[in-house]
Amino acid sequence: MLDSFRRLSKSKIGTGILVAFLVAILASFALGDISSTRNSNFGLGSSTLAKAGDEEVTEQDVSRAMEQALNRIRQQNPAATYQDLATDYLPLVQSLIEGRALGAFAKNNGFILSPRLIGAEIAKIPGTRGLDGKFSDLAYQQFLGQQRMTDGEVRRLISQQLIQRLILTPAAAEARLSIGMASPYASMLLEEREGEMAIVPISAFAAGLKPSDADLASFYTANKARYTVPEQRILRIARFGPTDVAGAVPSDQEIAAYYNANQATYGAKETRVISQAVVPDAKVAAAIATRARTGDFAAAAQPAGLSAADVSVGPQTRAQFVELANEKVAAAVFAPAVNAGTIVGPIQSDLGWHVIRVESVKGDPGKSLATARTEIAAKLSVNKRKTALGDLVNRIQDGIDEGQGFADAVAKNKLAVSETPLLTAQGKALGDPQYKLPAELAGALKSGFELTPDDKPVVETLPGEAGFALVALGRDQPAAPAPLDAVRARVASDWVTKQTLLKTRSVATAIAAKIAAGAPFAQALATAGVNLPPVSPIRARRIQIEQSPPAVVPALQMLFSLSQGKSRLVPLPSANAFAIIRATKIVPGNAMTQPSLIGRVQGQFQQGASQEYALQFLAAVQAEVRVKRNEAAIAATRQRLVSPTGAAQ
Repeated sequence: MLDSFRRLSKSKIGTGILVAFLVAILASFALGDISSTRNSNFGLGSSTLAKAGDEEVTEQDVSRAMEQALNRIRQQNPAATYQDLATDYLPLVQSLIEGRALGAFAKNNGFILSPRLIGAEIAKIPGTRGLDGKFSDLAYQQFLGQQRMTDGEVRRLISQQLIQRLILTPAAAEARLSIGMASPYASMLLEEREGEMAIVPISAFAAGLKPSDADLASFYTANKARYTVPEQRILRIARFGPTDVAGAVPSDQEIAAYYNANQATYGAKETRVISQAVVPDAKVAAAIATRARTGDFAAAAQPAGLSAADVSVGPQTRAQFVELANEKVAAAVFAPAVNAGTIVGPIQSDLGWHVIRVESVKGDPGKSLATARTEIAAKLSVNKRKTALGDLVNRIQDGIDEGQGFADAVAKNKLAVSETPLLTAQGKALGDPQYKLPAELAGALKSGFELTPDDKPVVETLPGEAGFALVALGRDQPAAPAPLDAVRARVASDWVTKQTLLKTRSVATAIAAKIAAGAPFAQALATAGVNLPPVSPIRARRIQIEQSPPAVVPALQMLFSLSQGKSRLVPLPSANAFAIIRATKIVPGNAMTQPSLIGRVQGQFQQGASQEYALQFLAAVQAEVRVKRNEAAIAATRQRLVSPTGAAQ
C-alpha cells in the first residue's frame, strides 16, 4: 500500500548480511544505504577503508565479510562468484561502517557489554550445542569451522548486534503517526481516476521480419555474451566398491578359529532360573537357608526385609551370574550336582552372604561348527570385504601419490571405466538433454570441476554403500560463445524479437505524440498501418493498484501519475505491449468516510517511520563519532574483489 507514496532505499544485503547465521538468536534492523559522503582519505592508511572514532573498517574486514556472503550464496548456487555480489559491495561496506560507528558511540558513552553476556548469546546458537542440548566447546569449534570464522569474529559480531538491539531499537521502535498526518495519505488511496487506454501489442508488428545473413552476423557479434556456453568437461570415472572385492571370503581355518573363539555364542550352555538373597550377616543368611529348604524362597527371605522382587534374579548363564555375583558363588550354583530345587549357601562374597535357590535348569546344546558355518562365513565375509576394499582404496591412492596416472591406476587394479558426455558444473549435458548424472556421483562431479589438466586423479567417497570413484579430467571445454551456425535459429528469433520491439516502440511513440498534441485516439491509432485494438475506458481507485493483475499495474500507475487531460506512453512488459494512457477525470478521495482506512495507514506507516528513525539516528551517530571514509581504498578493494579482471574466485 505505502509503495504508492514512498519507497525507502534498501540494500540487498543490509546490515544483517554478516550475521545471517545468528538470525535464530538475534534481532536486527535491515538498515538501508546511508551515505556518509566523505571523498578524501583524511590521512587514513591504505588498508583502512573507514574510521569511526577509534574503530576501523579494514580491507581485511571487508574481504572476510564478502567471503562469508559468497559462501552463503554458494549454498544455493555453487557456481556463484564475487561478481554476483558486485551490487552489494558498497551497502556491505556501509553496514560495516555503521556497525563500527555504533560501537564507537557506545564506548564513548560508557555502554559496555560484559563477556558473560556475549558468552550467553553464543550459547544460544543452535550449532554450538551438543547432543544433550547444552553448550559444547567441541560443537562450537565445529560451528566456527563450518562458518569459517574465528571466536573473536563471532564475539565482535554479537557485540555489534547487541549494541544495535540495545541502542538502536529503543530509538526506532514504536514509531507513531498522527491521524492528521495519516489522513491525507489515506485520502490519496481513495482517489478515483478515469481515462482512456490504447494498446499497441508487439505481436502486431512481427509479420514480415526476416533477417539477412549480415543482420544475423551483426546481431550475434553485438550479443555474444547472450550465447556463451558455460564451461563443460568430460570426466573419466572408475567406480569401485563391494562387488570388486566379492572374492574376499574367509578360509575354513578362519571360520573354525572364529567358532572356537566364540563358544559363548555357539557352544553348549546351560541356563538356570535363580532366586537369590544377599544379606550382610551370616546368621541371617543361615536362617533364610533353613526356612527356604522347607518352604517358599520369597517367604523365607521376607523376615530379612527382602521382597519377592528383591530375590527374583531370573534366567542366568554361568557367565552372566559371574558378573552378578562372583566366580566362587557362580561355581557353587552351576556345579553339576546342583539340580532344580537345590538351596546353595550361605556363601560369602564381597557383596555379603548369598543364599540361592535354583528354580529350574535348562540345557542348550549350542551349534555345531557345521551348523554355524554359513552364519560365521557371512559375518567374516563382510569384515574381509571391508578390509579388502580399504586395502584397494589405499593401494590406488598410494599409486597416485607415487605418480601413477588414471590409466595406470585403472589397469593395475582392473577397474571398469566410464566417461561422461560434456557436462556443465551442474551436471547437465547440453548436447543430450535426456542424460542424467547418477545422484551418487554429485561429489565426483564437484571434484572433477576442481581439477586442472595437470592435476592427479582423485579418489572420491560415494554416499551410503555406493563405494568409491576414481575421477580424472578427460577434456575441458572452456566457456565460450557458441558458433553462430549452432545457434542460428535462436539468433534469428532474438533478432526478430528485438526488431519487433523497436518497431512497436517507434509506432507507439509516434501515436502517443499525436495524442499528446491533441489528436483523437481513433485518428492517431489509424496511422499505425496495422489493425490495433479499439480504445478502452480505464477507471480505478489508487488503492486498487496493488490488488490488480501484474499486466495492468503499469497502466494504472501511469494513470495516477498524470494530470487531468494529459497522456503518456507506458510499456506493459507482462502483456508484451505498449499502452497510451490519458487521464480524463480526477475525483479526490475523502478518508473521513472510512476511519478504518486511516488506522490501517497509521499501522502501515509505523514500519517505515521506525526505519526512518533508525536511519536518522545512525546518521547522527556517524556525525558525532566523525566517520571518515577512504574512498580511494574502498574503490580499490572493490576492484580487487568484484571486478571481472580482479575478482578472486
